[in-house]
Formats: sequence, structure tokens, C-alpha cells
Amino acid sequence: MQFFYAIYILFLGIISLNVLYWIVFAIAGRLGKADDTDQEQTPVFFRKIGVLIPAYKEDAVIIESVTENLKQIYPSDRFDLVVIADSFLPQTLSQLAALPVKVLPVSFEVSTVAKAINLALNRLPIEEYDILVVSDADNHMAPDFLSRINTAFGQGWRAIQGHRVAKNINTSMAILDAISEEINNHIFRKATRVLGFSSATIGSGMAFEPAIMKAAMTTQHTMGGYDKELETNVVLNGHTIGYLEHAFIYDEKVAQRAVFENQRTRWIAAQWQFVKFYFWSGVKELFSGRFASGFKVIQAIILPKILLLGLLVISCLLGILTGNALLWQIPVVLLLLLIVSLVISVPTYLWKRVSMKELLLIPMILLSFVRAVLNMRKAFKRFMHTPHTGSADTQVP
Repeated sequence: MQFFYAIYILFLGIISLNVLYWIVFAIAGRLGKADDTDQEQTPVFFRKIGVLIPAYKEDAVIIESVTENLKQIYPSDRFDLVVIADSFLPQTLSQLAALPVKVLPVSFEVSTVAKAINLALNRLPIEEYDILVVSDADNHMAPDFLSRINTAFGQGWRAIQGHRVAKNINTSMAILDAISEEINNHIFRKATRVLGFSSATIGSGMAFEPAIMKAAMTTQHTMGGYDKELETNVVLNGHTIGYLEHAFIYDEKVAQRAVFENQRTRWIAAQWQFVKFYFWSGVKELFSGRFASGFKVIQAIILPKILLLGLLVISCLLGILTGNALLWQIPVVLLLLLIVSLVISVPTYLWKRVSMKELLLIPMILLSFVRAVLNMRKAFKRFMHTPHTGSADTQVP
């Protein structure tokens, strides 16, 4: 019995550190600001921007996305949309050829976003660009997105993450996925910058100086998590990644649990592979006093919020079964702190869309997440593509 208590206390200690991270960063995100600056106060110089759009079998959404992304208020001769078209249908390529975009048709035996981007970096005359932006095939940049990126680079930034938000909240699953992303924006991007660390990247809506990006993309170990490696390598090379809360890029959220599970399987596998390859490098950075870069590994080992919620609920039940009041009171307090951290991280416009239907779906999402953890080996050797439909019911905020 003493062994059980020892293991349980150790478990609660680990959970407590995770909850402490979530609550501290949630509060910091509320008290501080991101790296946005009033556009009107900054002199305008239009840097040449290349927008890389890696797209794997995205025939259903690419034409609409390209058309929307051409609507930038940024001068049309100062930015290029570059579609890296992996395994597209001939008719889609013909449609793209009629639009004012650059198209790089590619095909790989095993397709990954990292391969597509690296090929583009090698084929394109990147010395012609001052900034490279990455956008997913389904993403729609807000009309002022490139202008805000340009302003940030004019202030000296060399790496920036924009604010990715949902372009569809038309199902309960999409609403919860949108909430999840905004919580991550608050904790891992805005709050992280408030506390002086580099923003986490998210795979799209991010911008880099070309040389910095190319150097950071040379080593890729994960199948589906190239953005985390890119982010870490940028920071290891001595650069800080900023976060623009008002530079919006709209992303299609998953509308079905099956797609959610497939997507999370890929993400969990990528995170596992990332920690495997970079953990000791991060520890070395921390012991060398380079906390900004070492912090990236700490971020990677923080437990996902949905898993943490599930573990705390189970801990409460186990504590009650032991008959020891302290062993259930501690997880109850931790659970309440975690819920508070999540609640204050969600923007008001999304809370207005939450009903009992969405709340009742949370246990099913937890089950899907557990299944994703158990199935993550599937994503080690093949890229698990998330299909997009182009659905969009609203664009907020």
C-alpha cells in the first residue's frame, strides 16, 4: 500500500507541475500583450514576400484558397503565392495555371510537408524574397495579414507567428477544435511572448527571413511535425520568434471526430519524435544558461490539456477510493485550477457558441485522444493527411 501511495504522490507531483505551467501562462496571457504595433505609426516599405503553400491532394480547396489569398491589400507586385502542388489532378493544375500564382508540381514516394517546403526552398530563387510565409492549402489570410507581417519585419523581427483562428465553427466538433486552438494561441504564443520566450509556431501563418528558414529546415527528424523542428532550430540559432495577435489567418477546423483522431494521431507522433531527438539538446541548453532555447523542450513535454483533464478526473476518483481525503482534495484543487486556466484563455466570441451539446462531447474527444495516443505508431512511417472541404460559415474575430 505504501508503494501505491508513493507512486500516486509522484504522479500528482508531475501533474501539479503541468497545472502550474497552464495557470501561470494563462494569467500572463491576460495581463500582457503580444508583439503587434499600430500599423499607422510605422513607415511603410514593401518587402518582397513569398507565400509558400504546401498542398497534398488538396484539389477540393486550393482554388478557393488561392483566390481568397490574392485579395491582400499588400501591393500585388510585392508578393507571390507559391503552390507546392503534391499529387494534384491535371485539371486542378490547369486551373492554377490560369491564376497569377507560381506552381511547383511535386511528387514523393512518401509525402511530407517538410519535403515539399525543402524542395521549394531549393528550386525557388529565394534571394529575391525578403520574407517567406507558410500557409496551409485551406488557409485564408486576412486582407491585412502580409501588411502586418511586413510591419513587424520593419521593426527588426526576423521570425514571426501570426494568429491562426477558425474559419468554420459550424459543428460541435469544429467549435471545440477552435476553442482548443485559441487556448494554445493564448498559452503557447501570446503568454510565452509576455514572459520573454519565443512564440511557438503552428505550421502555418508563420514568416521568416529566407536564410533563417532554409538553415532551420536542413534537419528534419519527424514525419509530421516539421514546424516544431523549424521553431526549435530557429531558436537554437539565436533568434526570437514573435507573435502577432492581430495578424489573422483563417484555418479550417475538423468537423468530425474521426478526422480529429487522425489529426491528433499525427500530432502526438510528431511530438513524441520531437522530444526523442531534441530532449537532451534542450537539457544541455538549460544547464548552459540558455533558457530561451531550452524552454522549447519544456513546452514540448507539457501534457496536452484534454489528457490532463482526463488524468485529473481519474485522480479524483482514485483518491476517493483510497479513503484518504488529502488524495482526492489535491486533484480536485488541481482540476479547478486547470479549468480556470482554460476558461480565461478562451475568447468571448467562442464562449457564445458553447452549449450543453459541446460540453457532452468532451468525454468522447478524450476517448478519441487516448486512441490517438495508442495509434501514434501509424504516423511514424507515413504522413497522415487531414482532408479539407473548404467549409466556412464565419470568419471571426
